[in-house]
Amino acid sequence: MGRRLVPLTLDSLAELPLSCRSCVFWELDPVNGEAAIKAGQAEQEKESWISAVLLEWGSCGRVAYVDDVPVGFVLYAPAAYVPRSLAFPTSPVSPDAVQLMTSRILPEFQGQGIGRTLVQAVAKDLVRRGFKAIEAFGDAKWTGPSCVLPADHLLAVGFKTVRPHPRYPRLRLEVRSAISWKGEMEVALERLLGAVQKEPSLRPL
Repeated sequence: MGRRLVPLTLDSLAELPLSCRSCVFWELDPVNGEAAIKAGQAEQEKESWISAVLLEWGSCGRVAYVDDVPVGFVLYAPAAYVPRSLAFPTSPVSPDAVQLMTSRILPEFQGQGIGRTLVQAVAKDLVRRGFKAIEAFGDAKWTGPSCVLPADHLLAVGFKTVRPHPRYPRLRLEVRSAISWKGEMEVALERLLGAVQKEPSLRPL
């Protein structure tokens, strides 16, 4: 199978599943996010967000293809571009880090190393751009697919808690260690990204 990763652009955004193209959980604050959904403008808001970040900061995602079929993606950006991050009790994200927002791998392509490849690509990108770490808000009471990644899986793939919280701890992974992941860490990463299969509607934090 031929595999390739491409930077997320407005063109490749159109190849993401509809639920992902219209999910603005991270891109808008809770009030504006709810308003966009009710007005049927979520997909347009997502496109506007991607466009603005590309122009001002640069690449903010990667899309994985197998035989020219899009099978997974990862989305990331500095917290200044992620309004929802301010709604978390353990914010803000550290100034030397970029926030891992969300990721998804289609179920039939899980367990093939695609998740590992995506996150390693993010890590390599951030090293080149002078960032030291990837940070994410975890859900310590995760029960199913959600825009917030499960905290225990983040810990399993090498993230460390930098600000504890009973529900939404903030965790951190040094990018240089992510680049050199091996063995069990790679398997755990696949399970983490494979678990995030769909995005729910916005919910209060």
